[in-house]
Amino acid sequence: MKNPSLNKSAKQTDDLEIIVIPIEEGVLSIRGLSPKRIRFELEYALERGSTDNCFLFRDSDDSMNDDSAVLVHPPGAIYADVFLPQIVNLVPNPNTVLRVIVGHVNPNRVKLLRELKKLYPNLELISSNPGAKLLKELWSFHKPKAPGDKSEILTIELPFPKITVVRHEQDFIINSQYQLRLIPAATPRWPGGLLAFEEQLGLLMSDKLFAAHICTTDWAENNRSSTEEERRHFYDCLMASMENQVANIVEKLEELDIKSIAPTHGPAIEFSWRSLFNDYRKWGEGQKQAFIKIVLLFASAYGNTATIADALANGINQTGVRVEILNCEFTPANELITAIQEADAYLIGSPTLGGHAPTPIVSALGTLLAEGNRDNLIGIFGSYGWSGEAIDLLETKLRDGGFQFAFDPIKIKFSPDPAMVKTLEETGTLFGRHLLKTKKAIQRRKAESMSASQSDPAIQALGRIVGSLCVLTARKGKDNKALTGAMIASWVSQASFTPPGLTIAVAKDRAVGALLHCGDYFTLNVLAEEKCKEQMKQFLQPFPPGANRFLGLQVDESPHGQPILPKALAWLEGCVKDRMECGDHWLIYAEIHNGKVLDSRGITAVHHRRTGANY
Repeated sequence: MKNPSLNKSAKQTDDLEIIVIPIEEGVLSIRGLSPKRIRFELEYALERGSTDNCFLFRDSDDSMNDDSAVLVHPPGAIYADVFLPQIVNLVPNPNTVLRVIVGHVNPNRVKLLRELKKLYPNLELISSNPGAKLLKELWSFHKPKAPGDKSEILTIELPFPKITVVRHEQDFIINSQYQLRLIPAATPRWPGGLLAFEEQLGLLMSDKLFAAHICTTDWAENNRSSTEEERRHFYDCLMASMENQVANIVEKLEELDIKSIAPTHGPAIEFSWRSLFNDYRKWGEGQKQAFIKIVLLFASAYGNTATIADALANGINQTGVRVEILNCEFTPANELITAIQEADAYLIGSPTLGGHAPTPIVSALGTLLAEGNRDNLIGIFGSYGWSGEAIDLLETKLRDGGFQFAFDPIKIKFSPDPAMVKTLEETGTLFGRHLLKTKKAIQRRKAESMSASQSDPAIQALGRIVGSLCVLTARKGKDNKALTGAMIASWVSQASFTPPGLTIAVAKDRAVGALLHCGDYFTLNVLAEEKCKEQMKQFLQPFPPGANRFLGLQVDESPHGQPILPKALAWLEGCVKDRMECGDHWLIYAEIHNGKVLDSRGITAVHHRRTGANY
């Protein structure tokens, strides 16, 4: 494979840009670049931009009259203004038979496929069986109009393209030089998943698998550690709740003679893909070991309900409770029944379409009413455009059926904004914590563990390590869109002289952990012994999801806009440089950029413990 970093060509509109990276003769990578955060889903929360990668196979790089071409994993319509002119430039003959291999399917991507159909009347689609079903449903689907809106929908009805359905793994010959192996890779989140492997190049076009939201013009990552945080974040947000299906796909991919992996988002992985496979297995181990399981049932027309599901699942996963996510539209009845019978709690979410819940959700609701355990807690959620009858239906049926609700029904108009995504994540965390505390089996295990810990001399000795009492505060974003968080911290230690740095241990289920990724700023407010009680009371109280931790407090700002508690003994402003996973905590290393002693006569408050088994 030639050096793909050379000979890039680009087209740009506003903040979006398209670059073309030659891979081999007749093979091009077409990469959409978005340096800014373009969506508010949880997986974009690191705010490092993103890329949308697709691949074009044609007879030769310099042929301008190809009668056929193959496009793998085209982007969504957000890139249409820069992507479509580039395609026309690369495939100028409108009579070309453009075959498009479609992996994950959503309305945004179908909108771009419709535009391609206008440009290339001989457009042909290649998809998995579930993908074909979604493509046909969304091709002529229109969003519901507002109540009372009698205006006509002016849309050019395009004939649905010829489609080839891939039901099992099969080879697809492009030309005399290249051959693709198409591999269906269905998951609940992306039932239409379809991977493409070019055998001569050893190039796996992995769609959503192994992706990372980071904007880069480089073809491949420099090394494994350069994108590890972004790939782990993507996994935690979207893959963890599908661990079984993802692990099965990864195992199948081990049989391929892979040389490099190119996902839909982020740079390619060339030399460390085996390490990434191992990481996917390691990251999924926590799910396997969890002894409480929530089954999450959903359907999503536009992706908004799926976004809510992702945020709730991610919050729950942080507590060590397992979430098994099932897409009701593509889950066999026997699998659905088994999952419900084996679950310790339930979540069910639905969009409202034309004033109704989708048929698969109505069917799943009936199964849940028939098979669900009334001693298990349940939560319901959904998105809507102009009404929310589907969520009302779920609530009425489940309350009448004797189910107890873990939280008030979540009803969100269209797509959740960043503040709501954070609230949803905190709602999931609160739900997971509640299950851990109330389940009798969990209480017994916890009591036995605590008993053993109290008598373990090593654990008792560990408790004699003391730490200063601090309040960690963080803010991300500006004005009314800012996300804030805070927590009491006592596992704090200076870590370096040059540059000055410290480490802080943050439990995985702490909401503020989402604001402590590499590059994020925070302040560490060191408490004074004689003044700490009031501040401890403020930040140790239980906060409802989405609550303002600083309500009623006087708060100053650090140079980078981080909250400072003026009654603290001292404050330090740090920038996160590294995160290390340590059991049930993240260890955060930060370089100190600013700080000040506010009370030169005060004495640092210290936290004394009798055991190392708890705080």
